[in-house]
Amino acid sequence: MAKPATGRIVILIIHTSTATRGISAQLGRPEYSYRFVLAEFRPLLDELGIVIEVGDPQHEVDPIYHGCVRHGEPCVFLCFMPPNKVPIGLACPTIPVFAWEYETLPNEAFGGKPRNDWTRVLTRLGAALTHSSFTVDRTRAALGPDFPVASVPAPLWDRMQPLREPMRHPVVLPIAGLVIDSRRTDLSVYRKRLLLAALPDILPLPENAHEYQGSITLQGVLYTAIFNPHDSRKNWLEMISAFCDGLREKADATLLLKLTHHDPTDLIPEMLEIVYKMGPMACRVLLVHSYLQKDDYDTLLRATTYALNTSLGEGQCLPLMEYMSAGKPAVAPRHTAMLDYVNPDNAFIIDSSDEPGTWPHDQRQAFRTLRQRIHYQSLVKAYRRSYHVARHEPGVYAAMSAAATDSLRRYCSIETVQPILRRFIFDQLDAHAATASDDSHVDHA
Repeated sequence: MAKPATGRIVILIIHTSTATRGISAQLGRPEYSYRFVLAEFRPLLDELGIVIEVGDPQHEVDPIYHGCVRHGEPCVFLCFMPPNKVPIGLACPTIPVFAWEYETLPNEAFGGKPRNDWTRVLTRLGAALTHSSFTVDRTRAALGPDFPVASVPAPLWDRMQPLREPMRHPVVLPIAGLVIDSRRTDLSVYRKRLLLAALPDILPLPENAHEYQGSITLQGVLYTAIFNPHDSRKNWLEMISAFCDGLREKADATLLLKLTHHDPTDLIPEMLEIVYKMGPMACRVLLVHSYLQKDDYDTLLRATTYALNTSLGEGQCLPLMEYMSAGKPAVAPRHTAMLDYVNPDNAFIIDSSDEPGTWPHDQRQAFRTLRQRIHYQSLVKAYRRSYHVARHEPGVYAAMSAAATDSLRRYCSIETVQPILRRFIFDQLDAHAATASDDSHVDHA
């Protein structure tokens, strides 16, 4: 039985919508990433109190809560979900734990659903946890400066420290899945005219996509990006084209796109069309669709030279946080959640600026917010400069690696996150107890 440092025992009920079992088949589905976030928090929560995970919060949370009340035990429900999916009206104090990466919180009941107005839901719940100072600022801008909200990023830094030593190249990476190598693929099959002519069907994948006999060889300067290709925020069109544009003559430069979706085959032809239209090049593009076991995932990380992100907005970005915690400098923009840990000392910064955006769950796709537009030439420049440093300035690269590790330690280590999380939870429990006491006095009167 865990006891927090305060000496108080607290019951922590937790929930997210994606089950641990069969997670590889859930990649890319709505809210799938919240399962990974919860997994990072679980050891820390186990230290703070007694953790009970529920599958049906609407029916399971309050019976547990009422049992705690009878025994005089404080209890709180942490729901790792977007606010519009968090149960409201429970007797148990409920704290949503959510990510957000746009300038404005949803403040309209679109689609005839009042819960789509996050400001209404958060006001009803009375408190929230999120993962960046950017989202804290956006929440307080919508709900007032006194709204109880704190930034608690996934505490993954400590877990990544054994992986700080890079691997000597070449590295053989086991793959049980699909690999498409730009050097071994007839890209002309995927030119735009043929893509359009095939509609509404999708062009088949290259015949050699499964001919790697279980492994690929990685060497040279390796840029790794891990993302869901169906997530429009990830901006993979410019990620690919700028790489080909900036490093086309560098035969030892590789862009590896690790696709985290249960079935990305409908978008792969479009990705190959982007590579094709960039013309002849010596650099290499690898598309990998495979659920990597931990040891293989760690091998890819250690073989990587740079963590890559070209997104239009991030709620925290677990892969980038993992890689930078392990000492991989980044090629990334400095906006939204990345403002907290990406800086010129640990990354080649990609310039960006505001542009109109939409809330991702708004079926109208009406312009109601802002997102960040990546500056293409700045991305090309970042590729070129980072390649030069990796090849010719080992001292600069080592300093950037150390800065990445230190920056992420200050952002998402257990030492940083634990006291913030503990203080916030107990502050909300005390506030809830005070409100309940006031209500009982009123009822008695």
